[in-house]
Amino acid sequence: MTGLKRVTVVLLALVVIGSSLFAQGVKEEAKGQVTLNVLNYIDMSEPNSANEVRLVWEKFEKENPDIKIVREDLFNEPFHYKTEAYIASGQLPDVLYMWPSGRSTSLHTTGSVKDLMPLLERDGLVDDYNPAALAPQFSGFLGELPNGITTTHMLFVNKKVLRDNGLKLSTDYNDMKKMVSTLKAKGIELIAMDNMDDWVMQSCLFSMVVGRYGGTDWYDRLAAGKIKFTDDWFVKSLELIDDMYKSGMINRNTLSSPYGASRSSFATGKAAFLIDGDWATGSFMTDITTGDALINAKAQADDFELMVITNLPGEVVANSNSGVVGTGWGMSANIPAGSAKEEAAWRLIKYLQGEYVQTYRLTTGASFPSNLKVDVAKVAAEQNLEPFITKRAEYYNEYVPITPVIDGVLHSDVYNVINSGLQEIGLGSKAPRTVAAEVQRAWENFLKNN
Repeated sequence: MTGLKRVTVVLLALVVIGSSLFAQGVKEEAKGQVTLNVLNYIDMSEPNSANEVRLVWEKFEKENPDIKIVREDLFNEPFHYKTEAYIASGQLPDVLYMWPSGRSTSLHTTGSVKDLMPLLERDGLVDDYNPAALAPQFSGFLGELPNGITTTHMLFVNKKVLRDNGLKLSTDYNDMKKMVSTLKAKGIELIAMDNMDDWVMQSCLFSMVVGRYGGTDWYDRLAAGKIKFTDDWFVKSLELIDDMYKSGMINRNTLSSPYGASRSSFATGKAAFLIDGDWATGSFMTDITTGDALINAKAQADDFELMVITNLPGEVVANSNSGVVGTGWGMSANIPAGSAKEEAAWRLIKYLQGEYVQTYRLTTGASFPSNLKVDVAKVAAEQNLEPFITKRAEYYNEYVPITPVIDGVLHSDVYNVINSGLQEIGLGSKAPRTVAAEVQRAWENFLKNN
């Protein structure tokens, strides 16, 4: 953790201790009502976000009058900084949104959250979920009950832009590179990305590239000492990113673009492709309250596709994608076992990952279900879901195998060096081999100290 980040976390921790609504020891309300403090991850500027508050959270409170929800809604870096502040203070919210590793590593390693498997087993719910979603997470236990399985690289294709400029649909790497000059002459970017936040390039593109060159088992071989970051598999991965910037496939100005900023410009034809995670699908779909959409249903069907970049030069694995168990909900380890608060928190988590909420999130494109009671094909047919929903289902079947996401398997001491190195390559200030050497040193230091 950098000095600046450490100071930020300490300051936030003091705020948490002094004034947070989430301080532990909040007394239960009169008449047996239990108060649950919840840290929620939501972008309120996204379509259907207001509906989620009404159709998910307000519905739960109406159906569970014995539970009072005190919810804090945050998104992106403010969410992660606040989470670290809560950990530093030792005063976690009762229920919180979290990752299976990566950005939530410290929640797992500090024992800040409970193992949810005993509660699933107690209630006979284990068979209700995709077995992959219930696998032990970063610290060897089920710290969060996941929404589903997430692929972190998705190539959104604007076929209309390609047609209008006399280009054929292709996601072959070299074919895409040849499109740069034609599109640039019209003032159109080849690939839109938002790389100001350093996790985006690593998660949404580089992790997929590393899997193509390193193989599906690259992390296992790395951990076993059979390969190094200075070997060709990793250097070639960095060189490909360098080539994408140098050739103009990705503009260097994406490094000043905040996450999510380019989705509307892609939808309106200012870029032929967009690279993001599969979760971005919901950003383009119809807001069920306003009826507005960045990409309407007809255009989703006729003018856009969901794919991955194919045929990287020298790849050893074809058509693979990077993926990880999805985000979900965890419970503070500070809650006493067997208490009324634990039962209330578990009731909320079961609801949030139950059939109703996961079906709702499917219909808005927010996530694909981990709960096996949700029949995706049946829901899509009965509710006449938008084309991006069915295209997303086909996309999951098309692009396999799934390789590790870097910040899902590596410690932050290592992946933060990768994240920074990718930005320096994008700026043209460091060569791929230099970055590879720095990552290898970070890996060796991590092994020495852990």
